[in-house]
Amino acid sequence: MKINLTSVMVDDQEKALQFYTEKLGFLKKTEIPMGEHKWLTVVSPEEQNGVELVLEPVSFPPAKVYQQALKEAGIPWTSFAVADVPEEYERLKKLGIQFSMEPTQMGGAMMAVFDDTCGNNIQIAQLI
Repeated sequence: MKINLTSVMVDDQEKALQFYTEKLGFLKKTEIPMGEHKWLTVVSPEEQNGVELVLEPVSFPPAKVYQQALKEAGIPWTSFAVADVPEEYERLKKLGIQFSMEPTQMGGAMMAVFDDTCGNNIQIAQLI
């Protein structure tokens, strides 16, 4: 068994697609209209046939409450692996991305947390 899809709730799929592709560097994999929303996925350019990230519209009211609670508590929705957190932090800062946690070592990992502009805190991390 392996993971092939995972989701991040977003308040606006078009804005999310732009952020996740233009700022973070993911590639659009699938876009299928489904009424008011779409089945919309992105993938890492490093693993184009790997795990797909679904940009899931947060249209279910309890999901929106959960998303807001995580954001207000400063808890990341998910974590993305990077080779060098300080380097990625600098690259993303130059693109105007706002961080709530600068690169910080915690145990055997280095991590930082940013706002994805779509309702979520997202963590980047590397094992050190």
